[in-house]
Amino acid sequence: MAQQFEDKFQRKFYYLRLSVTDVCNFKCQYCLPDGYKPSGKSNSFLTLPEIQRVVGAFANCGTSKVRITGGEPSLRKDFAEIVHAVAQTNGITKVAMTTNGYRMKKQIHSWKDAGLTHINVSVDSLDPRMFHQITGENKYFEVMSGIDRAFEVGFEQVKVNVVLLKDLNSRALPQFLCWIKDRPIQLRFIELMQTGEMDPLFQNQHVSGVSIRNQLMADGWLLKQRQSHDGPAQVYYHPDYLGEVGLIMPYERDFCVSCNRLRVSAKGKLHLCLFGEHGIELRDLLHQDSQQQALIDRIQGQLQTKAVSHFLHDGNPGMTPHLASIGG
Repeated sequence: MAQQFEDKFQRKFYYLRLSVTDVCNFKCQYCLPDGYKPSGKSNSFLTLPEIQRVVGAFANCGTSKVRITGGEPSLRKDFAEIVHAVAQTNGITKVAMTTNGYRMKKQIHSWKDAGLTHINVSVDSLDPRMFHQITGENKYFEVMSGIDRAFEVGFEQVKVNVVLLKDLNSRALPQFLCWIKDRPIQLRFIELMQTGEMDPLFQNQHVSGVSIRNQLMADGWLLKQRQSHDGPAQVYYHPDYLGEVGLIMPYERDFCVSCNRLRVSAKGKLHLCLFGEHGIELRDLLHQDSQQQALIDRIQGQLQTKAVSHFLHDGNPGMTPHLASIGG
């Protein structure tokens, strides 16, 4: 194995978030409220061989977890082949995806057979009408059936992402807790994050997860110990609940201290941070297997420029236009 990817703050990177498309078929208020619009540039997303090469380079430098993201990654016709290729990479032990759940019911069995080990589904409300209002799609029951199907095909846990929106779902904690009482679901409340195209929504709808944390702690929920390959959630468990609750609060001052993940966009750019100022081109080094060392050297060199923080708490959202653009 080559040298572990590490930045100048001694943070090691075990976790790659790999976007395979920026296309999405939902119109979520906090991401693509007007629906997906092609940028006008070439929509040439990473090919399967390019994906194999970039994942191979990361695995060779200590990465053990890959999360396949989008847009909506299952819109790729070769999605199962992508999962299989990632899962077959030496050193990769966890293959996760984040999905809107639109195709789960029909396709999750084939994804699991291909090697998918973990799944995150976005469900911003347990009220079908509110779900429709937030996502722009009347697909609540299809998504919920997909979650049921995930358990049927053998997933031991499903993570469910909920973006907190002050006027829409921030007071739905009791309903969500009732839902996970007897289900092995890790419910993840994610604070709304400021991006370039979403300033008015952020100003009107951002709410801190601290109030949820305080409520959980008052009700006897306990903080789980974080593992090296985990994402940024603070995860709480309760002896009376089969499910768990995770809180992702990027505006806390120490949020970036435990950063362990890097991002590669669907068009082959390395992003050192979700809210970085630019991406670093990798695609010119993804044409041949013989370029792996040059690819590793470029990534390791750029890691030395990674900032200590995303600076969101200073009101600086960087240049990310919306979360679908580099996979959230």
